Amino acid sequence: MKKDFDLWNEKKKKIDALEQILFFKEAEVWWVNLGLNVGFEMNGKGDEFIRPVLIIKKYNHYSFLAVPLSTSTKINKYRVSVGVVDGKNAVANLSQLKNIDSKRLINKIGYIEHNLFKSIKEKASRMNFG
Repeated sequence: MKKDFDLWNEKKKKIDALEQILFFKEAEVWWVNLGLNVGFEMNGKGDEFIRPVLIIKKYNHYSFLAVPLSTSTKINKYRVSVGVVDGKNAVANLSQLKNIDSKRLINKIGYIEHNLFKSIKEKASRMNFG
């Protein structure tokens, strides 16, 4: 499948020019303009290159650590079920943790229940990245 990086680059320029500040918190799930990425990195979907993400760590008003969500049914040590998100069963793909700028935020879908969020965050912190 050929990727249309030119289309994404045009969209990315518009996102970068945004001056709005959206307020977000840890444990929230948002639609974001994740983009068109290289190789096996998770991409956004459709012409807007969007994907839901779970906010794991808020650094400041402008950036956060997020884990992309997927509807894939594969469960392994890097994929954790988060239940139903926006009407579909979803998993958090911990192997795709990513720092994201708040300009990429589109709209909040909801939030992850406290105990489940705590469990996902602990699992992410225990992952062996070395």
